[in-house]
Amino acid sequence: MVKIGPIELPDFPLLLAPMEDVSDPPFRAVCKEQGADMMYTEFISTEGLIRDAIKSRQKLDIFDYERPIGIQIFGGDEEAMALSARIVDATQPDLIDINYGCPVKKVVCKGAGAGILRDVPKMIKLTEAVVKSTSLPVTVKTRLGWDHENRNIEEVAERLQDVGIQALSIHGRTRVQMYKGEADWTLIEKVKNNQRIKIPIFGNGDIDTPQKALEYKNKYGVDGVMIGRAAIGYPWIFREIKHFVKTGEMLAPPTVEERIDICTRHLTRSVEWKGSKLGILEMRRHYASYLKGLPNVKEYRMKLVNSDNLEELLEILENLKEAQLQLI
Repeated sequence: MVKIGPIELPDFPLLLAPMEDVSDPPFRAVCKEQGADMMYTEFISTEGLIRDAIKSRQKLDIFDYERPIGIQIFGGDEEAMALSARIVDATQPDLIDINYGCPVKKVVCKGAGAGILRDVPKMIKLTEAVVKSTSLPVTVKTRLGWDHENRNIEEVAERLQDVGIQALSIHGRTRVQMYKGEADWTLIEKVKNNQRIKIPIFGNGDIDTPQKALEYKNKYGVDGVMIGRAAIGYPWIFREIKHFVKTGEMLAPPTVEERIDICTRHLTRSVEWKGSKLGILEMRRHYASYLKGLPNVKEYRMKLVNSDNLEELLEILENLKEAQLQLI
């Protein structure tokens, strides 16, 4: 069992990474159904929360079936981080996570996300401000460091633990790498094996198959893994990893019918939560992943990304399913 404060997770838990414009409630719902053990909201700007920005407030929406779930915040101002922690506390998630890993320029240039990796003392002050402002467990997601010459994650992990965080997720790349190159898990292993580190350490980066998840579990000794891009359009990766870790055997992949049914359910939930216009628009980024590898699918995919009518979209998906089943 892995514990984060009062939260009890199974051995080697699988975490759904927080992803901007992806990890919304409709997406989290399908990942939870397929075995994600813990999930996080999209990251939320502390400035937006304080200004009462509608988009930031909407990201606070969480549901009981998602638990345990963490709300992730980011920012570069100590007072704003503390106040945001109190706002988040009132919505009663299971934990608060701080994003010190986002490499996007518009976040970094504000001294937030991975931008804070250039100023570790400030990172520690921001973290301490959040810890002192909430009764919830506080966790952190970060990277190995700013660039290859400044991969200081071992020092950062110790100092974050010292100010009270209760788990640490580490993406095995630097900020300069963005999402390029191969994630380096050797430093994640060093953090995990550090005698001073007592909190759970979760690894993130390049986990896209059950075989790799088990290999990294055994090779690097992490307490669990965080999965991001590999779950987009393929939430079944969670159940496949769990089955492989438990039995050493690959689970049969989802059927064509199941793939299209889950895609349909995701679409319906997206419209229910965001409204018709935005729900349909933001679902478009998911179709290519859900339908990847299916034969003769291009025509249907084009129709899906060009339609703005829910009934028409549901009909297209149903017609696609019938066409695919005839090919089997």
